[in-house]
Parts: sequence; structure tokens; C-alpha cells
Amino acid sequence: MPDTKQTYYVTVANGEISRLSTQAPWDYKIEATEEEITSLREYFDQVYSSDWQGFFRAHVPYLEYHYDRQNDAIDQTNIKIFEMIYELGDEEAKEHIKSQGILKKIEEQQ
Repeated sequence: MPDTKQTYYVTVANGEISRLSTQAPWDYKIEATEEEITSLREYFDQVYSSDWQGFFRAHVPYLEYHYDRQNDAIDQTNIKIFEMIYELGDEEAKEHIKSQGILKKIEEQQ
């Protein structure tokens, strides 16, 4: 039953996804299939990879932040992460994302 949704607990800052609410502090509670969790994990992996690339780029003094593709990649991936959490999240997760103005697209739908 790969389409069966299960409860997961997500911590965005460190990219953790857990099935246990007591294992570690978490930010959002979501209901997702295994396929959806795989996609979310891939987004977190992309952020991690881009973060390392940005670390190495930071040691090149003549590149300015606003011309930094790694930071742009992280920003775009974070938007995808929050869109996914919004879609899969419980009402508390959705309300928090709305109240924080994390996704302009969500605010425009109101």
C-alpha cells in the first residue's frame, strides 16, 4: 500500500523527517505517502548540497552574494519545501505558514 498516508514530523532547519513525535523537536506535522516523503527528503538533500557549495563559494572574495547561484538554489528549494509542507500539513502547519507569510503564493490565494 504505497499510497497510504502516514504521519510524519518535520524539522525544516536541519532537514529531519521522523515518524515519532517524541524523538526530537519538530516544526510541522504532515500526512504523506512514502513517495511524497522521498520527494521531501530529496529537497532537503538539495538544500544541504547547495549549502556546501555556497560554503566553498564564500571563500572566493570577488563573488557577491546577489550573484550567487547556490543561494538562489537554496531559496527556490526552500519554497518547494514549504509548499509541500503546506499541502501535506495539518491545520496548525498550514496556519503557521500562512501567518508567517512564508509563501506569497498562499497569501495570494486568500
